[in-house]
Amino acid sequence: VQLQASGGGLVQAGGSLALSCAASGGTFSSYGVGWFRQAPGKEREFVAAIRRIDLKTIYARSVKGRFAISRDDAKNTVFLQMNSLKPEDTAVYYCAAGPPGMNSGSYYSASMYGYWGQGTLVTVSS
Repeated sequence: VQLQASGGGLVQAGGSLALSCAASGGTFSSYGVGWFRQAPGKEREFVAAIRRIDLKTIYARSVKGRFAISRDDAKNTVFLQMNSLKPEDTAVYYCAAGPPGMNSGSYYSASMYGYWGQGTLVTVSS
């Protein structure tokens, strides 16, 4: 499956952005999907995920209450709505797809995902 992330851009602190991750070459509904981000000079970190089996959502503590992940399997797309953005949210955001049987703890680990999109840059100015 190929993933294409889009929707990044420049936004002021306190603003919102909506990212999309479109899948092709496979059935998105077969995968658990996560978003990660990587800021300059930092390691890639988990942001949010949505399970395939029960659509349960999982968030990093730093974004909980501000970001919302959702999926539309009919459109083969996963979304990340980002509100109340902060300068520390500045990063390249990546979507990733992993096997349907991942337990909740596995979603936090980048190594559990087999497919990655190319990333979309989000810049939040202060």
